[in-house]
Amino acid sequence: MKLKKLMVITAAVSMAASITACGSGNNNNGGNAAATNAPADTTATNAPATNSSEAVTDEVLPEEGASLVVWESKEERVFAEEIAKQFTEKYNVPVKIEEIPPPDQVGKLTQDGPSGLAADVILIPHDNLGKAASASLLLPNDIFAEQTKAENTEASIVGSSYDGELYGYPRAAETYALYYNKTLLPEAPKSFDDVLAFSKTFTNKDQNKYGIMWEVGNMYYGYTFIATTGGYLFGKDGTDKDDIGLNNEGAIEGLTAFAKIKEALPVKSGDISADIKRALFTSGDVAMDITGPWELAAYKEALGDNLGVAPVPTINGKQAITFSGIKIFGVNAYTQYPNAAKLYAHFASSKDAQLTLNKMVGSIPTNNEALADPQITGDPYLSAFAEQAKSSQPMPSIPEMGNVWAPVNAALPEIWDNNADPKTAMDKAVQQIKDLNNGAQ
Repeated sequence: MKLKKLMVITAAVSMAASITACGSGNNNNGGNAAATNAPADTTATNAPATNSSEAVTDEVLPEEGASLVVWESKEERVFAEEIAKQFTEKYNVPVKIEEIPPPDQVGKLTQDGPSGLAADVILIPHDNLGKAASASLLLPNDIFAEQTKAENTEASIVGSSYDGELYGYPRAAETYALYYNKTLLPEAPKSFDDVLAFSKTFTNKDQNKYGIMWEVGNMYYGYTFIATTGGYLFGKDGTDKDDIGLNNEGAIEGLTAFAKIKEALPVKSGDISADIKRALFTSGDVAMDITGPWELAAYKEALGDNLGVAPVPTINGKQAITFSGIKIFGVNAYTQYPNAAKLYAHFASSKDAQLTLNKMVGSIPTNNEALADPQITGDPYLSAFAEQAKSSQPMPSIPEMGNVWAPVNAALPEIWDNNADPKTAMDKAVQQIKDLNNGAQ
């Protein structure tokens, strides 16, 4: 399968060729929907796009009395609060931050947008864009379109666009890699066979110590065991909803290897969360963790020079393929303050903002100048994410991608927790996806 790998991975790989770049919700009321519950009309306020970001920003002013609600992830709230503070100081627009997991935001926007309870600016993985854009839930990125395209990697622009229209304001490129504790193993394992061999000497369930841990019930990570050995999603370029390879021979081969790794991690999938995993890894009770750059800052603080990052180990001798994605801001089509919301999305995804996000959280910029900044090029950990990004695949962004998560997130725990036959579990998941794609409720 070819999913425009090179083009989309440019978001994580375009660092001047030398380095590749990559909570629980609180509903609150604070949305700013227009009183008519109709999408915002911004035609009269849109300033013409130019090649100068400062010039356009100077021409766009927030609406009088504007205030904003922004949905952010729990893990990146510290960044959101800093950027909101800077934005308020510059534009005199108050910003309220609400914690909503990015994968949940489009679903919540679908429900809360027309009723006036949604945020003005949301943060979503690019694979959710098609669903939001096709439902007219987002305003196009029109005022800042030319600047966004000129300042960011081509791949991030692809990920921020749907059906030829730019909607998103890209702020980070992501894939995942292997974190390891050098005090427990000096070198990263090359294969999952090596992971199992090490874990036999380290894993002790009674002492809550494990050789490796990741969110085994989450398809975002589980896709590695599907794609590496030949499984795939939505056929050519990730656009054919009727071509689903999640249960083909290659996928079952990889998922059989997935089930075997339970020897290293004899824990129910529901007992593994990001918070639990983080606590065990930083305390030295988990030797290896598969996760993304959003954990980098916390892990560096906890382990210092004893932290290592490496590509995901091979599976059955094949280089591991990971999911990759672009995290983007979007502007709620029902906002009362479209100018202020677009200004915030642009401001919070600028070069300086992306460097701030990298410093505070560890994310990988999409802004070309940020990618070339010494803060990024001089970071030894990013090279591991860069290497992994070369063999990653972008998540499909067609609306049907939303139908994949629940069935596969049910199948993986069946395989892991209940020793279900991988073929049986995945056949069921694929049928559920097909039913959903064809309109089943």
